[in-house]
Amino acid sequence: MAKITLGGNPANTIGSLPEIGTKAHDFNLTATDLSEKTLSDFSGKNVVLNIFPSVDTGVCAQSIRTFNEKASNLDNTVVLCISKDLPFAQARFCGAEGLENVVSLSDFKTGKFGEDYGVTFTDSAFEGLLSRSIVVIDKDGIITHTEQVSETGEEPNYEAALSALS
Repeated sequence: MAKITLGGNPANTIGSLPEIGTKAHDFNLTATDLSEKTLSDFSGKNVVLNIFPSVDTGVCAQSIRTFNEKASNLDNTVVLCISKDLPFAQARFCGAEGLENVVSLSDFKTGKFGEDYGVTFTDSAFEGLLSRSIVVIDKDGIITHTEQVSETGEEPNYEAALSALS
């Protein structure tokens, strides 16, 4: 269980992020068109998992905008923005913002992604939501970088995540 903070108050997650150097867990998430997406749908590409509580918070929205901007310059790489928001809210946000370089996916149906990746809050005001985390997976499906942001209200280290792609 990871111990992080939310607004300076202690918060815990269901587990810990996967180990660097291990094979990434497959997942089944819902896209904005309500289709199901799995990790194997992005096989052969570098994958950045931008995990966060909700598109309706300022820091989460900024992380999507930042990765959208940076993703436009990445070769053979896809950025997946993952939360428990309904796909309709994700589509509305990305449409209103004109964000086309990231893929929004939702863990609203089963919550299994949050369990498998150890990022579901087990307490605090965000209980049941996903904690702000980054997981970078190389084209062979191996995890090369992880970050669980220690204070949920802060942005992730974008440069560390992107440098793990090279």
